Amino acid sequence: MFDETLALTNRALKKWVRNPATIFPGLFTAAFYLALFGNSFNPTNLIPTSSNGIPIPPAALAQAKAAILTTTFGGAATYITYLTAGVICLIVVFNMAFGGIDLVLDRQLGYFGTLLTAPIPRAAIYFSGVFQNLVKAMFLGVLTFVIALLIPDGLILTPSFGVLEFLGAFLAIGLLGLGLSCLFTAIALSVRTIDSLIAIVNFLNLPLIFMSNALFPSSSFPGWLKAVSDVNPISKADEAARILIVKGNPSASGQLGTVTGDLLYLVGFVVVMGALGYLVARRALRPE
Repeated sequence: MFDETLALTNRALKKWVRNPATIFPGLFTAAFYLALFGNSFNPTNLIPTSSNGIPIPPAALAQAKAAILTTTFGGAATYITYLTAGVICLIVVFNMAFGGIDLVLDRQLGYFGTLLTAPIPRAAIYFSGVFQNLVKAMFLGVLTFVIALLIPDGLILTPSFGVLEFLGAFLAIGLLGLGLSCLFTAIALSVRTIDSLIAIVNFLNLPLIFMSNALFPSSSFPGWLKAVSDVNPISKADEAARILIVKGNPSASGQLGTVTGDLLYLVGFVVVMGALGYLVARRALRPE
């Protein structure tokens, strides 16, 4: 099964790489989200710059901004530093949700009919869809991280942020992406039209995003919404990645237990979504 899965995944990724029109929008989307959310949602922009017509000294403004970032946003150096992990999670969610469009097109164009009559395991078709979407999303996630470093007043890393912290942050995001890819790939294999897929994923992904802490801390949510956010896998991935990006070494910041707990939660999420997705996909991949 491994060889078949690798061959089908390689085919899909070659199609993706050979069509730059499917890659460049992802780059612009990452920059757009960082700039848009980083400025429109930035609470430090609400601090008045004058009082009774008298300009507030820059030092006082900087102190007020630092106080907000410390008390509300975990001590992040800038709001975009706080936001980066959430935007990467958002990019991953949207790419997983709509990555199944290629699978629906393959069904409509008759390619699936050929696969279903070939002597290959049905699981190879499913897992190739899972892995191709994961590779695409992680590539765009890393590029989003780079863009966050380059934009003005963007991502500022602590001196304790190193290779291990980078890998840990993207491990959390990768586990989130893998679990969501299992779910959305199964959905894509089960529907017959692109319209149906778009309707379903729009119904799922927007509540998932806005009922998470990707854009704002869940401490500001009402009780019922915070309870949902606390079990949302997006919140778990975002929390682990955000701690590593904002604080650096989790042992030094005393949050190693939180990061470890979030990663274990995400592993469980992947196992559950992988099993459910495979069962759904196996029924969907019966010969027509």
